[in-house]
Amino acid sequence: MDVINLTKSTDWNFIEEVSKESGQNPSLCYQCGNCTAGCPYTNYFDFPVSQIMRLLQSGQKDTILSSKAIWLCATCETCTTRCPCEIDVANVMDTLRIIARRENKVSEKDIKLFYDTFLASMKQHGRLFEVGTLMAYNLKSGHFFADAELGPKVMEKGKIHFFPNNIKGRDKVAKIFTRFQEKAKKHG
Repeated sequence: MDVINLTKSTDWNFIEEVSKESGQNPSLCYQCGNCTAGCPYTNYFDFPVSQIMRLLQSGQKDTILSSKAIWLCATCETCTTRCPCEIDVANVMDTLRIIARRENKVSEKDIKLFYDTFLASMKQHGRLFEVGTLMAYNLKSGHFFADAELGPKVMEKGKIHFFPNNIKGRDKVAKIFTRFQEKAKKHG
């Protein structure tokens, strides 16, 4: 296991940045481990949730932003529900992903690509167009036939449709995305 030299790698501004953007106080975490014990993805993380919180408390920006854990988090909010200090840990994980994206430190490129493809579908149609999202993701990721055998089964049951169902007011949804992108450019 790698040893972290706290005198060289602590980024106090990072702690403040995450606190401000998430609205949470990570220093309240006393490492009880409830978040990790309840997390359904702990076995897949490089750092369990409680360790991410400890790394945050010690300002280990590079270690956190290059971790797989922040990208594999499903935001199921089990950690948040179980936290005796009432820290919204899932919100902290979301904030860490946002910062990682902003600083172009994405360790799990396929997950980021899926998020981007999902959001593009929302912007275009006002809601998720499942078939289009999966096809676009599979083409961009190079996973051309991933889950292809599921398509006919799901379509046969009427769960998803081959053509998009654009909602009324989708232009308003697109404006939300545009406003966000403009705001991000000003602050980025």
